[in-house]
Amino acid sequence: MTTSTRGTAKIPAVLVLEDGRTFSGRAYGAVGETFGEAVFSTGMSGYQETLTDPSYHRQVVVMTSPHVGNTGVNDDDPESGRIWVSGYVVRDPARVSSNWRATRTLDEELERQGVVGISGIDTRALTRHLRERGAMRVGIFSGDAVADGAALLAKVQAQPQMKGANLAAEVATKEAYVVPAMGEKRFTVAAVDLGIKGMTPHRMAERGIEVHVLPATATAEDIYAVNPDGVFFSNGPGDPATADGPVAVMRAVLERGTPLFGICFGNQILGRALGFGTYKLKYGHRGINQPVQDRTTGKVEITAHNHGFAVDAPLDKVSDTPYGRAEVSHVCLNDQVVEGLQLLDRPAFSVQYHPEAAAGPHDAAYLFDRFTSLMETAQMEAERA
Repeated sequence: MTTSTRGTAKIPAVLVLEDGRTFSGRAYGAVGETFGEAVFSTGMSGYQETLTDPSYHRQVVVMTSPHVGNTGVNDDDPESGRIWVSGYVVRDPARVSSNWRATRTLDEELERQGVVGISGIDTRALTRHLRERGAMRVGIFSGDAVADGAALLAKVQAQPQMKGANLAAEVATKEAYVVPAMGEKRFTVAAVDLGIKGMTPHRMAERGIEVHVLPATATAEDIYAVNPDGVFFSNGPGDPATADGPVAVMRAVLERGTPLFGICFGNQILGRALGFGTYKLKYGHRGINQPVQDRTTGKVEITAHNHGFAVDAPLDKVSDTPYGRAEVSHVCLNDQVVEGLQLLDRPAFSVQYHPEAAAGPHDAAYLFDRFTSLMETAQMEAERA
């Protein structure tokens, strides 16, 4: 529930965690109440891309950077048609936007889209609490929604957990659409939208790929109806343990040996398709400064992340799967979490992060080239046959 109220800076607000800890501050954005999973993002910039990333559906994002909003909001940087976070938490919001591309302020955009936020709280203390206790359910209440603490806590504790949440179909496109190749068309890719960001098909289009973006409920028949040279599984929200449909579709793609690339949720889907388990991280990886090592080259790259679940695969050996040998190709240098998988006997690989660099560093752009190389090799082999 939200109400639109200008000048929210003086309206009291309170953030209530499911373990009972509370933080008092001021309303930011829309006024009312909202609920979700409290997570923190370590990015110092790129907040507009974060807000509009469908992977953040049903999450309340806490910004660890203390000063947020100085570049305002524009109509060029969104990664989807709306803000997906369920709530927003900042310490020191900018009073004005000061960027030549800005068309409005961040708080105006949050208010326009009905996103309830809170400002003026100690986000460092909140982040330390989440690191110690783990991501948890949270509510933000402002204006008339502020009430007795026990009543607010009961509301928070009545909300669903992120574990077991099946959310991809809620954020994915309902109808297929095509992103045309830039310049000469070289390949056709079927992209299963589990919460895709707009820059992802753009990066493929830059490489001469015509991208057919399909709903999360797409079947193997839907995929092969576009006669793809490769298949892509996108990022997305929710618990991968609930994604039985996409797992079955990916297995059908693996059976046919079509070049395959998955990111984020798509990495977890590949893990499940290969027979590995998934699990919920204590507080996840979110931000645009996460160090990952590509174990195939030894190179370290700084990457953009948003995931609360991970693949449970062995780091120290090659695994036998129904589709041949598989190994962990990328690993997070902060905590040794699996950040990528690759098959050694079929053209399939995945990473747990965002190579499209929206927002974020461009260190991982080579992964789109790696996908293109797989399709080139498959095309040459087909011509020789």
